Amino acid sequence: MKRRYFLAFSLGLLASCAANQTPDSISSNTTPSEETSVAPLKLAISDVQGLEDLERDYEPFRMALEESLGRSVEFYPVDSYTEVASALQAGTVDLSVVGPSEYVLIRARTNAIPVIAITRPNYHAAIALPPGSPVQSIADLKGKTIAMIKVGSTSGHLGPTEMFVSAGLDPKTDYQVKMLGREGSLAALKNGEVDAWAGPIIDYEVFLQEEGVSADEFRLLQKGPALPSDVLIVNSRTKAEELENWRDRLLGDQQAVISALASTPANSKYKESTLISVEDRDYDMIRNVYRAIGEGNFL
Repeated sequence: MKRRYFLAFSLGLLASCAANQTPDSISSNTTPSEETSVAPLKLAISDVQGLEDLERDYEPFRMALEESLGRSVEFYPVDSYTEVASALQAGTVDLSVVGPSEYVLIRARTNAIPVIAITRPNYHAAIALPPGSPVQSIADLKGKTIAMIKVGSTSGHLGPTEMFVSAGLDPKTDYQVKMLGREGSLAALKNGEVDAWAGPIIDYEVFLQEEGVSADEFRLLQKGPALPSDVLIVNSRTKAEELENWRDRLLGDQQAVISALASTPANSKYKESTLISVEDRDYDMIRNVYRAIGEGNFL
């Protein structure tokens, strides 16, 4: 019950953004750059709070964007992805880097446009079992308790849920989920407190290494397909020709952009990343999972 309330609360905040949205605000082709040719682009990062953290973790990336796009870029600190949605809708943010789940929710309320996707190496969900588990398939987990990480997390909730749905299980009725955080969920697996753990495959691999245990003892039941990429989005006021220009520039400069993005410790996950073209339909898997858990009305 807490899981559904928390998700509904977060989605409700996004819905409140849509209440003030008008057709003119969606279809307008007016951009801040038309007010002044030197107006800086405002960049938000959805999961980083505060200017100090933005400068610490994303300053090289900001500078690389300036170089690639030929425009001044300034940070716009936000507290959450709901604030990103509000700022995109208002036109106070031009660009934002968001995760797959965040993109789907923001897109539904603001018509934000995806510019380029940032791939994540080894970005898969997985399901692992405690020692001695008799489970042989995902279907065997019907009626069982599963440790996951965080409501709305792509790799720690939605990706694993898609695996259960594909196996024929209903996430609303066929199993119980305990959202225990990154460390807590793996601790529950280690201590045999749950029937299975579901989360990022990389977390499972690190767990085996750090605990000095084997994959035979903590068996990997299944590795899911590659998850949708992170994405750089722009507000819906961006002109089509400007959008295409930025996309072409970023693809052409991707080595420098990725090197800058991955140069800080917080962003080591991007070290083997690439920039690729992106379509909105690439995120339909996320939408399907939201519908499966009963939250499709927010899409």
